[in-house]
Amino acid sequence: MGDRLRIGTRKSAMALAQTGEIARRLTATVSGLDVEVVKFDTTGDIDQTSKLLPHGGKGGAFVAQIRAAVLKGELHAAMHSLKDMQGNEDTPGLVIGATLSRDPPGDVLVVRPGLSLDELRCSRGKGFRIGTNAVRRAAYARRLFPEVEVIHFRGAADTRVRKLDLGEKQRLPEGGSVGPADALIMARSGLERVGLADRIAYEFSTAEVLPAVGQGIVAVECAAADWQTRMLLSRIDDATAHACADAEREVLWVLNGHCNSPIAGFAEINGAEMTLRALVLDLDGGFMIEASRAGPAGRPRELGRAVAFDLLAKGAAEIIERSRPK
Repeated sequence: MGDRLRIGTRKSAMALAQTGEIARRLTATVSGLDVEVVKFDTTGDIDQTSKLLPHGGKGGAFVAQIRAAVLKGELHAAMHSLKDMQGNEDTPGLVIGATLSRDPPGDVLVVRPGLSLDELRCSRGKGFRIGTNAVRRAAYARRLFPEVEVIHFRGAADTRVRKLDLGEKQRLPEGGSVGPADALIMARSGLERVGLADRIAYEFSTAEVLPAVGQGIVAVECAAADWQTRMLLSRIDDATAHACADAEREVLWVLNGHCNSPIAGFAEINGAEMTLRALVLDLDGGFMIEASRAGPAGRPRELGRAVAFDLLAKGAAEIIERSRPK
């Protein structure tokens, strides 16, 4: 590696902003280090029509190509939004070398110009369309606005807001189109990264809408055998975010959750104690089971396993199985 580190990332505005933050932290910490950002056109960025499942979910659409370059030795590291990384399967030869401090983890509502939040609330969503590509957000949308029509809506954060404002329809993978959308449910952190936080009409509390596992956490992945890079990345690792990520991802691992599973999980640390809440929804949002526990902050995976087993005891496996594509 010498004094240069090559890090791969997607070309979206949000991904570049996240990678830029990693580069700034590394160069501020390691004198003389040159960070080269290598941009990738991932499958999920090129194809903004199809649902992500045929590409292997977010892990296949946004992560696989960059991971492959790390495994081939073409990159020292890769930047990912942690929520895009599959949690129910290992990637042999790779480890998360660092996580940045967590950005605001919650979801927010963005509405088209001319539509008020009161109109959406009072109508219970009747006559309106909420756009999202995330099954968790779609399930929550149906739960919070029982009369709303939830539509397939793809694109980077800034692209989705532009399509909402222009009243553009979303092309469908099977042909035709749907929309336009009247509102979007999105991650607050993504909007902030692309300078669109002023478009937030309403911010859901984590009690109202539990975030996706890893939401708001930026992860840097590298080769497990590349100890030089691992030691370098450890200097910018946020221990609190990393521990929360371990607990939340353990829930996905135990549940064997897939990319079409409406699973949520959120961990917090207060002093020496970690609390973890996780839940599973059915696809229409009508039924939800949840579990929460507290435990030592230094044993995050153990806490994640305990919460996941609580969910399984309440019937989570059946809900997840029903959500699998037939």
